[in-house]
Amino acid sequence: MAFTIAIDGPAAAGKGTVSKAVAAYFGFAHLDTGLLYRATGRRTLDGTDPVEAANSLQAADLEAGDLRTPEVAQAASRVAADPEVRQALVDFQRAFARRAGGAVLDGRDIGTVICPEAEVKLFVTASDDIRAERRFKELTEGGHDVSYDEVLADLRARDARDSARAAAPLKPAEDAVQLDTSRMSIEEAVAAAISEVEARRG
Repeated sequence: MAFTIAIDGPAAAGKGTVSKAVAAYFGFAHLDTGLLYRATGRRTLDGTDPVEAANSLQAADLEAGDLRTPEVAQAASRVAADPEVRQALVDFQRAFARRAGGAVLDGRDIGTVICPEAEVKLFVTASDDIRAERRFKELTEGGHDVSYDEVLADLRARDARDSARAAAPLKPAEDAVQLDTSRMSIEEAVAAAISEVEARRG
């Protein structure tokens, strides 16, 4: 039976961590839709046209080791503002969402555009400072030479671009449950998300 959990939110709010844990708990398939845009954005850095990159995306492209770099994140945000790129990736996401056995998708427009009929919708957020702190730690531990101020400015630029774009802007679905993880541990955030899903599964 198909059961879709849509988890949206800005960068470094914790939606990826929560999504993976929720999928593992319920035995559902998980798709980080941001990886589709990162993989597309990465290919544009080599000069590939964004729409062509999206249309010819392969599963192997999602395995590239440099998809989490700041440069690729910015490229992903740029291609995500292109309506043709978004359309090229919509069918893939919708098919994944309705697979038998349940699915968790995390991104920025899952509950509003990709899966407006999802059985559960969560919008995971956190304050700018907390998100920048988390991303700064992640990047520096990964060997990237960045400053906290650069990371904060980068996050705010992405938020502004993602929220202002005409195609599928970042915003909570009207019926989404908002989960602010600013003062939550990972365990608390995951438990809160699981509780919401269980309430809707009956």
